[in-house]
Amino acid sequence: MESQVALNFLLLMFSGSVNRRQQDVIEYLRTENDILREQLGQERIKFTDDQRHRLAVKGKALGRAILKKLGPIVTPDAILRWYRELIAKKYDGPGRPKTDKEIEDLVLEMARSNSGWGYTKIRDFLRLLGVRVSRNTVKRILKENGIEPAPQRSKRTDWKSFLTNHLEALAATDFFTVEVLTRVGLVRFHVLFVIEVSTRRVEIAGITSQPNEAWMMQIARNLTFDDDGFLHGKEYLVHDRDPLFTEAFRDLLRSADVEPLKLPAKSPNLNPYAERFVRSIKAECLSKMITLGERHLRSAIREFVDHYHRERPHQGLDGNLYYREAV
Repeated sequence: MESQVALNFLLLMFSGSVNRRQQDVIEYLRTENDILREQLGQERIKFTDDQRHRLAVKGKALGRAILKKLGPIVTPDAILRWYRELIAKKYDGPGRPKTDKEIEDLVLEMARSNSGWGYTKIRDFLRLLGVRVSRNTVKRILKENGIEPAPQRSKRTDWKSFLTNHLEALAATDFFTVEVLTRVGLVRFHVLFVIEVSTRRVEIAGITSQPNEAWMMQIARNLTFDDDGFLHGKEYLVHDRDPLFTEAFRDLLRSADVEPLKLPAKSPNLNPYAERFVRSIKAECLSKMITLGERHLRSAIREFVDHYHRERPHQGLDGNLYYREAV
């Protein structure tokens, strides 16, 4: 099970992340399309209705700006026009009655949350909920919304789905730095924190001006110590490629049944909860003050974290406070 999760994670990192390789892919596809047009000359490409349908759904999801970058063999205006015509057909003219919007949303939610479920399994689970639809209806709904069949869908699990499916088992960690005015001048302090993704609960794991492997190993032991460690009950810890997250640090986490998930280079969007906390503490606290010594820094961070838990509403929690949700 764990090996399958790790494999899925590696796949989604390359398929779902926005990183520096993406621009290379776009440039390659653009060049390929240019060569294709040169080969065709003035000959017009004929598309079937099914091909127009697929291009329209995928093109609408990308938007006009990205379509222009790709240099598609069909103009962005044509793709978006096909999409408008597709929508019009769904609501215009005689034919089979339209499936209730509520049922359609339920089918889409099941497919997106369970990448391995095929048309038949979704139909059967709907029946357990008292909703009777045919297998072909499920197939049509998914096709109209650009969702691929289960075999293809399960190979392309995106990062958002991974986070949703493992929300309660996930924690994330990251560093941020603070320039502190001391008796010897400005000293840069490194602050390591861990955030529980499902609740946004934060633990300041360590503050030091000289981070090293020994310091990191002690932090790993603190985080995984029996039932008192912050990572108790967690299965995964998301972290970036900072060299301080050494293999020894990662092995210590694994020995406590916490799998470290190293993100691709230059992909802060894959660690959004940790990045959001860094922006919050800097914008709302640290950037508005001059920290005078390590003690002052620790006090300021401690007070902000207490405010973050007890007084600050979180958009990702529907405006609720962590503290009220947790007790």
